[in-house]
Amino acid sequence: MSSRVLCFVSLLLCIFPAIAFAWHLPLTLTHFDANDPSRDPYQILSYLASSSLARAHHLKNPQITATATSDATTTTPLFSHSYGGYSISLSFGTPPQILPFVMDTGSDFVWFPCTHRYVCKNCSFSPSSDQNVTIPSFIPKLSSSSRLVGCRNPKCSWVHHTNKTQCDECRNSLTPQNCTQACPPYFLLYGPGTTAGVALSETLNLGDRTVSNFLVGCSIFSSRQPAGIAGFGRGLPSLPTQLKLHKFSYCLISRRFDDSPSSSTLILDSTSDMDRKTNGLIYTPFIKNPIVRGKEAFQVYYYVGLRKITVGGRRVKVPRKFLSPGKNGNGGTIVDSGSTFTFMAREIFEPLAVEFVKQVKNYSRARDVEVLTGLRPCFDVKDMGKPVELPELRLHFKGGAEIALPLENYFAVVGEGVACLTVVTDGDVGGGKAVVGHSGPAIVLGSFQMQNYYVEYDLRNQRLGLKPQLCI
Repeated sequence: MSSRVLCFVSLLLCIFPAIAFAWHLPLTLTHFDANDPSRDPYQILSYLASSSLARAHHLKNPQITATATSDATTTTPLFSHSYGGYSISLSFGTPPQILPFVMDTGSDFVWFPCTHRYVCKNCSFSPSSDQNVTIPSFIPKLSSSSRLVGCRNPKCSWVHHTNKTQCDECRNSLTPQNCTQACPPYFLLYGPGTTAGVALSETLNLGDRTVSNFLVGCSIFSSRQPAGIAGFGRGLPSLPTQLKLHKFSYCLISRRFDDSPSSSTLILDSTSDMDRKTNGLIYTPFIKNPIVRGKEAFQVYYYVGLRKITVGGRRVKVPRKFLSPGKNGNGGTIVDSGSTFTFMAREIFEPLAVEFVKQVKNYSRARDVEVLTGLRPCFDVKDMGKPVELPELRLHFKGGAEIALPLENYFAVVGEGVACLTVVTDGDVGGGKAVVGHSGPAIVLGSFQMQNYYVEYDLRNQRLGLKPQLCI
């Protein structure tokens, strides 16, 4: 793949000249329709479970590789999709080109599919299809503001997550101050997917505001990436950092609206009066990120202090060391909009699952569906014309915040009335072959569990705000 990437990069270099408040955005869900007879609901759940586990593996063992409605507030629609993510539309370039991006709080780089030669393998929106699809691409030669980032530009080090210069050719030059070497290509991993390209300096258009010299990736090769990615993590190249946001917030619409025109709203806020709390929200502080050599991505995540988990009012016995990140970076809880189902380390998941099985007396286990989906426990809930009743799952955070998840946020009903717990753990997908291990966060709170919740990332005051809210 590297030779192909370098080939595309050489072609891309010919396209460019030589190097010499709050916004409201629609948030779209990436959707699956379990009632669509052309789509196997068991296969869809299995896909979402395996992709969630692969995502957890990446977050716990990150490998970021570099190779060859006021002036201060913006909103945008946020849509849901069947591949498990939520997307927004952003406008780059002069004149503007509008493209979809997956909103991802677990990474810190913004990139879009780029040039007419963009290639994406296994990037179908449908979990059941391996066919390549046409994905909208940014065309740099149509934008007068597109510029390649030079290797001496400080933003080049943002891309490669290093303070070292990327200017190999310049160091060997007799006149390094005149060196025009471009920032080396990037190669990024996202669990099951990858992308590669070069860094651009471009204009981001947000309503009436334009942000010049915005660092963005021009990807020319990807795999398993249904759209570009807008990184909302804590790093320097992230969208919140580059826009100098004080907070951002969103409300994730129900997965029932996947791939539909329905959307909720993402709010980007850079107002100055930000010390006050938002009415109706409960807050928990962000936990200090672990600093681990070789695991710099841990500093990008949003860690929160999960104190305990209860099922049906009974406390799940979780080893304390898994609830807080240690000096080695192991343990703790992060919030990740890029994950679909929540991941829990086996030492947390097993007592959780056991507690559900112990308390559920009125439904039998559906072990055949557990094999098909990779999720467990699953219960046969078809019956009787009665509402489905399962034990409440409640999360208790530091600072007194706690949320009682709606039933549809932690159980998915599939097929002929079978309900499966939408939490994944090491080795439960693919015949027990997927092993995540103990490194990194012990719990990754996914977007499925945050449906119909208003979530606020208060960056200025270092806290996460939550409240249940019908998002549409």
